Amino acid sequence: MKLSFHGAARTVTGSKHLITLKNGKKILLDCGLFQGMGKDTDSYNREWGFDPASIDYLILSHAHIDHSGLIPKLIKDGYRGKIYCTPATAELAQVLLEDSAGIQEDDIKYENKRRRAMGVPLLQPLYVLEDALKCKDRFVRVDYGQWHKLEDTIEFLFTDAGHIIGSACVHVRITENGKTKQVSFSGDLGRYRDAILKSPEEFPQADIIIMESTYGNSLHDMAVSTPDQLLDWIVKSCLEKKGKLIIPAFSVGRTQELLYDLNQLELERRLPDLEYYVDSPLSVEATQIVKRYPAYFNKRIQKILETDSDPFLFKGMKFVHTLEESKLLNFKSGPFVVISASGMADAGRVKHHINNNIENSRNTILMTGYCEPRSLGGKLLSGRKEVRIFGVEREVNAEIGQIRSMSAHGDYEDMSQWLACQDPRQVQKIFLVHGEYEVQQAFQQRLIKKGFQDVIIPEQHKEQF
Repeated sequence: MKLSFHGAARTVTGSKHLITLKNGKKILLDCGLFQGMGKDTDSYNREWGFDPASIDYLILSHAHIDHSGLIPKLIKDGYRGKIYCTPATAELAQVLLEDSAGIQEDDIKYENKRRRAMGVPLLQPLYVLEDALKCKDRFVRVDYGQWHKLEDTIEFLFTDAGHIIGSACVHVRITENGKTKQVSFSGDLGRYRDAILKSPEEFPQADIIIMESTYGNSLHDMAVSTPDQLLDWIVKSCLEKKGKLIIPAFSVGRTQELLYDLNQLELERRLPDLEYYVDSPLSVEATQIVKRYPAYFNKRIQKILETDSDPFLFKGMKFVHTLEESKLLNFKSGPFVVISASGMADAGRVKHHINNNIENSRNTILMTGYCEPRSLGGKLLSGRKEVRIFGVEREVNAEIGQIRSMSAHGDYEDMSQWLACQDPRQVQKIFLVHGEYEVQQAFQQRLIKKGFQDVIIPEQHKEQF
């Protein structure tokens, strides 16, 4: 057995990890899109590092685009197999992929307009809506907690990762030369105190572990509750400064957590009487899908559902559907709150909201999760006084804020707790993926101190034995 890492290797996006068996069979874990990597993003997404037609099986940990977003291109470039995932992931991934195709086409139109003016060759989108629609019949839905046989020598198990609805840790058992080994892939790990979801589950003893490390050197701020922090920003931005509070949020996971927290403030009669816009058709659709899987919710929210039939709905919330309605928000004076995708502010409607409001000091842009340093969100968090948006330099006069406690990724204590069910002496290797290199190095040392002997930080496209 050999492993190679073709995304999320010493970086956070583009998750793609390839298992190659001695008999030549190939299993791909995730097929994610690289995001927020500046001018290098496009080239990263066009270079596989392997032949898509040679892949036998694709197992998907969850629906987020940095884990699923290149599936249409994989099929377009020759993959003929199925996509194995949980039922919720199948639903979410399909709508996300169709949305991603629209973004690909829009981005290419803008880029090619610039290229025509410069007299340089035009680009083609990574894929279009027709390619995304071809994914629909490829999904095979597999529930948590059951071993699913792909063939006599390969089977896999999903355990709940607690990251977003339907997210899974993937455990693959492979038999070669009469010996069985288990490769466990964390996917993205959630938190053990998540507001909505169940905690990550224990899993059978593994021989090899592929593990995310996004927050491998930090702890989330738990001193102040997320609803309290959110309320503080609403009061400061909207009531005191009379401005707009713009919140970039991923359509799946983060948006639902924000709506849940705002609903909690209303139940406690603390929510300011304002207009709260959810400006993302994808977020609206994703929220409806999340509501269809209440069995995945934790005990606390199950209890709330006994008296509150919709924990994501509250007074003042308005869904923005059309592009025309979205544009009108830029001409509407504050105070009000806008929640819009994407979470790193690098694409989607929120980028337009930031572009139109960033130079007004009354306004606030509030980041609620991880941002790749080269993304627009990452640049804003770094303290830049000017940023380039849609080819124009904009002064950063709006206040830039962050709520770190909202991350759907576990911190190093959560990740250590996930590993607590494993005997370090029986784990032959741990491969750290999905993290910035310096963060991974810190987490590597932490794991070595816990008794894991061989902790590796793989490089892009490099093969490991």
